[in-house]
Amino acid sequence: MADHGVSGSAALAQLRAYIADRAFKPGERLPPERVLCLDLGLNRAELRRALQVLESENRLWRHVGKGTFLTDVDPGAAQADAFGQLAQQVSPADVLRARAALEPAIAREAALHASASAIAKLRLNVDRAVQAATWREYEALDNEFHRQIAESSGSTTLLALFDQLNLLRRMVSWGRMVRTGARPPAEHSSFAEHARIVDQISVRDPEAAQIAMRAHIRSVENRLLG
Repeated sequence: MADHGVSGSAALAQLRAYIADRAFKPGERLPPERVLCLDLGLNRAELRRALQVLESENRLWRHVGKGTFLTDVDPGAAQADAFGQLAQQVSPADVLRARAALEPAIAREAALHASASAIAKLRLNVDRAVQAATWREYEALDNEFHRQIAESSGSTTLLALFDQLNLLRRMVSWGRMVRTGARPPAEHSSFAEHARIVDQISVRDPEAAQIAMRAHIRSVENRLLG
């Protein structure tokens, strides 16, 4: 994946939550970097920076040719545990309700503040998602798309709120989601919905961008919970 600038703190928080959510034990080996990148929606550089932080905290140790292993208690475990406890109390429907409240407002701000280069990255993401060879690759790009919009809003506060909600979303159990086929079908509704959101951001129409994002979240809710 290309480097689209996920913040170091967000990448580190995602990695901490991933380790806590999957209850890795001391001495257990983490998945390979390519798998972690896809699971977390990070590029290789972002992942390695987060791994280096945990290694510097003596949370991880790496053995060339064998992999990356967990050591002792994570200094950030308290925050991850708090999120884990919250995730156990939150339903997927509640997460989607929160997304429907926050993300349309973020899209509105992106229409007002996104730079030309940010819009170009969004269009590239849309094109790459259509070509995704697997569901996992598509889901990583989908996660990246929504975060790019939050970055494009120009608001550090909105980006931080998005990161916290997105972290919670990743930790909530969605049950056994049924995927048909090895990759999203050509008629997958999110393809057109993402393109519509970018179109409204690019023409600087905040109300239309907000409406397009709200429609997209509702579509996701119908697909996941309907």
